[in-house]
Amino acid sequence: MQYRRLGKTEMNVSIIGFGASPLGNVFEDCDEKVGIESVHCAIDQGINFFDVAPFYGITLAETRLGKALVGKRKDIILATKCGRYGLKDFDFSYDRIMKSVDESLKRLKTDYIDLFQLHDIEFGSKEQVLNEALPAIQKIKESGKARFIGITGLPVNYLAEIARNIEIDTVLSWAHFNLLADEINSELVPLSKEKGFGLLNAAPLVQRILSDAPIPSWHNAPTQVQAIQPALINICKKYGVRLSDVAIRFAIDNPDIATTIVGMCDSSTVKKNVSVLDFSIPDGLLDEIEVIVAPIKNNMWFEGMPENNISRK
Repeated sequence: MQYRRLGKTEMNVSIIGFGASPLGNVFEDCDEKVGIESVHCAIDQGINFFDVAPFYGITLAETRLGKALVGKRKDIILATKCGRYGLKDFDFSYDRIMKSVDESLKRLKTDYIDLFQLHDIEFGSKEQVLNEALPAIQKIKESGKARFIGITGLPVNYLAEIARNIEIDTVLSWAHFNLLADEINSELVPLSKEKGFGLLNAAPLVQRILSDAPIPSWHNAPTQVQAIQPALINICKKYGVRLSDVAIRFAIDNPDIATTIVGMCDSSTVKKNVSVLDFSIPDGLLDEIEVIVAPIKNNMWFEGMPENNISRK
């Protein structure tokens, strides 16, 4: 395993992070025993960054991860979130954030979180995020319940706008650095270097589009983006490789991103993902993928409040 420093923090995180949302049955049912074994397998494989949230499985993922980490908490860097509690259940108020951390600590069976993040800030009003949620997580950091704090979301321009005007330890962007999108490079990468915050990349498989697994029915990507999957699978088969391996290798090769978070809930997937560290993308494949992807490149979807999704291209 390889590790990178997470911004100005003293934490060195594995370049592949364990995304715990599948522990909450987000994609399909995950047997609890199998899920717990996958966490232990990941630690044995050198993965030390684990990312979860109350939203994933409506607290199920946090609960299962907490069980898995009994006796192993000191071996990992633990990140969770607050502010999003259901598909349409958002609350970025000061009091709810202060309550949320205690709920997460109880489920995760720990007395501190390494990284406590505001979850999908584009769904909250800018005023409440800045004037209530941010002071709340800053207070939580001061209390010692969280060592570091960050923000997460989908629209990269909005994440950059908020991060530019606050002091934060990390920014987590999802679905914006992968084989289908590179918008993280436009503002967030240079801003992270300027301000020193750590940059996290999630969903390098774009919620299964960049894999040979079935795309979930709830996926929000435009139809033409989802429809690209078979062509990408076939071109990878021509080179004798798996699309998911190419996608993960491409993502972790970005030196400006501390860790790339991949969803996992069984040991075989953990080992397959870690094996990508010894995988090289065949010469010429990325060029062919670029041609296939060109018509839908950076054609991401909308989430959150309209005023938080204004592009500055």
